[in-house]
Amino acid sequence: MTVESTAARKPRRSSGTKRAAGAASARKTAAATAQTQDAEPQLVQLLTPEGERVGVDDNADLAQFAPFVADITTEDLRGLYRDMVLTRRFDGEATALQRQGELGLWASLLGQEAAQIGSGRALNDEDYVFPTYREHGVAWCRGVDPTNLLGMFRGVNHGGWDPTINNFHLYTIVIGSQTLHATGYAMGVAKDGADSAVIAYFGDGASSQGDVAEAFTFSAVYNSPVVFFCQNNQWAISEPTERQMRVPLYQRAQGFGFPGVRVDGNDVLACLAVTRWALDRARRGEGPTLVEAFTYRMGAHTTSDDPTKYRRDEETAAWEAKDPILRLKTHLLASGGADEGFFAELEAESEALGKRVREVVRAMPDPDTMAIFENVYADGHALVDEERAQFAAYLASFEPAEEGH
Repeated sequence: MTVESTAARKPRRSSGTKRAAGAASARKTAAATAQTQDAEPQLVQLLTPEGERVGVDDNADLAQFAPFVADITTEDLRGLYRDMVLTRRFDGEATALQRQGELGLWASLLGQEAAQIGSGRALNDEDYVFPTYREHGVAWCRGVDPTNLLGMFRGVNHGGWDPTINNFHLYTIVIGSQTLHATGYAMGVAKDGADSAVIAYFGDGASSQGDVAEAFTFSAVYNSPVVFFCQNNQWAISEPTERQMRVPLYQRAQGFGFPGVRVDGNDVLACLAVTRWALDRARRGEGPTLVEAFTYRMGAHTTSDDPTKYRRDEETAAWEAKDPILRLKTHLLASGGADEGFFAELEAESEALGKRVREVVRAMPDPDTMAIFENVYADGHALVDEERAQFAAYLASFEPAEEGH
């Protein structure tokens, strides 16, 4: 007797029917998603694109975050503005240096200054940072000399700073892996009983990586004191967010059992408040938080990318009106928090920074060609010795021949 499988007994539909059913299902899902997104809470915003402070008295969503910037003075606002301006100038110089052939590659943060400066200034000295390769503003806040960021992109070192001095880890090129590093480090912090927190930076594209999902799982289960700070700049290279996710990114945290918050990533004050709130939760032992900084990458993904191939000019223009630096400048001028003298002095400081960056990069010495084989193994290794000898012979083949030969 032949026993048929359940699948064999069911009537089979044609592939066209399957496609139609799949399309109908997709339309239903999209409609449900649109309804969910329409009902989602607005992003946390304390400073509008027009530079006006948002009132929080009648806004319960903002009321829990506003106290975390209640101590911010006018001098503090000028400091945040200075941070963003100098970070943008450094970033612009790095882009220009790459175009001149002085750097092999550069990943610009243009447009994301508020997300990075706001979150970076929320950190305590004891907190530890795991960046990607674009957190130049956070590095600035941690006291890392900006010229030290350029050695890797010039190809003269693997990272030009000691992570233990500034509690700022080396840049991570592998997409998403730093979230696992941060989770493990945070688990160690919790076991040590330290009064500190950990923050991991990543982009919207990295949120689709398995490493990030694993980090979410482990951090939730072990109640790790870590903040996952996602800069959603709308594009994972050339892939828009609507092709990466069906729900707002911050809502993914719910499935792992910890809170998620969407903040206006072009509002430095809101980014400061929300990150302080999330770090405070972590230090109190309340576990991880996902912060989605809703922002925009104004430039290319890296200098090897051409965003005009996949982005509309109208989209970029709309985000230019939300520029984080212009927003805070408008507020400072309207509130009398700064005058033209302040901006003129900052412009001079910016010029000086640009000049120093150019001079330092061009003066960077080339590394010892054979140094790549050092410190691979603590006690040496036969295979590394063999590779070293082969590479030395290869380099020797380029030496000029003796005169007469």
